[in-house]
Amino acid sequence: MISDEVKNRHRRLVDEISRHDKAYYVDAKPIISDREYDALYDELVELEKKYPELVTPDSPTQRVGGIPLKEFKPYKHDVPMLSLDNTYSPGEVMEFIQRVRRIIKDDEIEWVVEPKIDGVAVSLRYENGILKVGATRGDGETGDDITENIKTIKSVPLRIPVLSDDESQKEEIQSQVVKEKKNLVPEVVEIRGEVYMPIDGFEKLNKEQEELGEEKFANPRNAAAGSLKQLDPRIVAQRPLDTVFYGTGIIINELSRADIPQSQIELIEWLKKLGFKTPDKIWVCKSEQELLDAITELDKIRHSFRYETDGAVIKLNSFALRQQCGSTAKAPRWAIAYKYESQRAMTVLKDITVQVGRTGALTPVAELEPVELAGSVIRRATLHNEEEIRRKDIRIGDTVIIEKAGEVIPAVVGVVFEKRTGKENQFTFPRTCPECGSAVSKSSIIGEEGIIWRCVNEDCPAKIRGRIEHWCSRGAMDIEGVGEILVAQLIKAGMVKDVSDLYKLTVSDLERLERMGEKSASNVIKAIEESKNRDLWRLIHGLGILHVGAGVAKELSKHFQTLDDLMNATKEQINAIPEIGDVIAESIFQWFSNPKNKQLVERLRKAGLNFKSSLYKSELISKTEFTGKTFVLTGELDSIKRDEAQSKIETLGGKVSSSVSKKTNFVIAGKSPGSKYDKAKQLGIKILNEEEFLKMLKDAGAM
Repeated sequence: MISDEVKNRHRRLVDEISRHDKAYYVDAKPIISDREYDALYDELVELEKKYPELVTPDSPTQRVGGIPLKEFKPYKHDVPMLSLDNTYSPGEVMEFIQRVRRIIKDDEIEWVVEPKIDGVAVSLRYENGILKVGATRGDGETGDDITENIKTIKSVPLRIPVLSDDESQKEEIQSQVVKEKKNLVPEVVEIRGEVYMPIDGFEKLNKEQEELGEEKFANPRNAAAGSLKQLDPRIVAQRPLDTVFYGTGIIINELSRADIPQSQIELIEWLKKLGFKTPDKIWVCKSEQELLDAITELDKIRHSFRYETDGAVIKLNSFALRQQCGSTAKAPRWAIAYKYESQRAMTVLKDITVQVGRTGALTPVAELEPVELAGSVIRRATLHNEEEIRRKDIRIGDTVIIEKAGEVIPAVVGVVFEKRTGKENQFTFPRTCPECGSAVSKSSIIGEEGIIWRCVNEDCPAKIRGRIEHWCSRGAMDIEGVGEILVAQLIKAGMVKDVSDLYKLTVSDLERLERMGEKSASNVIKAIEESKNRDLWRLIHGLGILHVGAGVAKELSKHFQTLDDLMNATKEQINAIPEIGDVIAESIFQWFSNPKNKQLVERLRKAGLNFKSSLYKSELISKTEFTGKTFVLTGELDSIKRDEAQSKIETLGGKVSSSVSKKTNFVIAGKSPGSKYDKAKQLGIKILNEEEFLKMLKDAGAM
């Protein structure tokens, strides 16, 4: 029996930690130190360990979910999440205003202008103040239930607090609300807004992705969307996600005493009181000119926000007038988005240099007169390839336009031809490698269209540097202390020509290098020695095979027990892995067919590196109709639980995927199948009902 004292302490801890979360993550005004916060949190964790029955859905300990989900469940919105029509000029904005005025005869109309956050639209459903569901927009009618992922975002309240103007009465009101099972907010309310990734968090995440050898995200929105699609909430909890809220869906307020907002401005103030983050800046406009001025002002200040913005949202302030306007099937008639032009700047192209990567690819880079763009000073921009330079007629000395548009690296998008003087010089792409002087070639590279020049010399210093740096990187063999500077020294001294040479180094070898003492040298040799025991997937990734990142390397290690198994595999065997397509399979097969690469593998074997995979799952059964096939489950099954069905498929050598694609072999459809069923029909994938699936299991000896 839990004492009232323990129960009260638990509730006070939950309330206090939630209050501090709001102060830190929403208001940006922390009240206590990190150490004091950690002490409170640790006390709550220990209390819930001792008394598990105390755990409530709104406890801060429930922000990070447990085991990964199998798939996201569909969630049907009670009120559709409509998208906005776009405008691109002041004239189109005026046309929109006139359309509204034809519906509303009132002379005095108030407009609201808000930043258009470039994030992922979400809807949060609260019942009696407790967060029950977090869902994506989806098609507007049905989205994905991503509740466990939403809970990991600290600026999202797990419980809407009681509203009271008198703080001294708040605790008394709260206890009365709990006792009567009422709340001062509606019994049911959907709060709507955006999940986004702050620009600084995005840059940090991309740096980590690069260190791990993973593909970088193109922009903050992609990073936010990719994070919310993770089936493991523990991964989402590590991503720097944040929120902004500005709307509502369904509101059921029959028994509650909550005052429901009647305008957008009232709604924003209400959301703030409830503990939600709202847009940084909002304009209330009483005339068309004020509205156009607000759009212009927002464009000037939007780069100071923590999130990317690509436009302004214009809305009627009054909810009653919105009702008069109504909506089309896809968008409201009372709101519209004004899209700004991409973030651009004009500057002078001083020179074009060419970089050589670890695969030998020659990449042209624009060396620019420094210019400020989107809050940062830009000195270099990508030119992609030779064809791009020729197609855009880009010349050294040109005045050029560069664009960021949310991308990681600025790009040259065009030339200001009116500013040409005739003194500009055409750039001739080098036909020899800038690093080693060897010939370059556009010979066919797997997965490319023959537009990239590459150095043909496998002993090119740039290639060697790139390969060794990649091998030692955190995402590959993770050899601490061996970075860009040390690699350059080793190559210059002639100590290392390929990655296998690292394992021949001694402390005395390293001590001969500049700024390398005995202790530092010993630490490096120790790190190199420890790398011999890394798992197989790290070694595969470290080899630098074209198109093989860390994710592909892990998949290969699940299907091949040793490096020798992979090295001796046919293209067909590699391509049979669901996550690996023709291009990657061809690239892997060609790499291991190269005699020089085979010799490298033998040198690594002789050095004592681990060639075995800890991820490999041996097939303990003979081949069945399930072997190597991909299944997707949708709808409710009567005779077998979904987890059990998945387990049987995997035991029989099959794989269960959460989404339907061209590589799906079977879709098992139970009662009330969702959009996966429709997609399977479109793609012509075989659909099994429950009876057919059970028979298939029986024939395979699994029933």
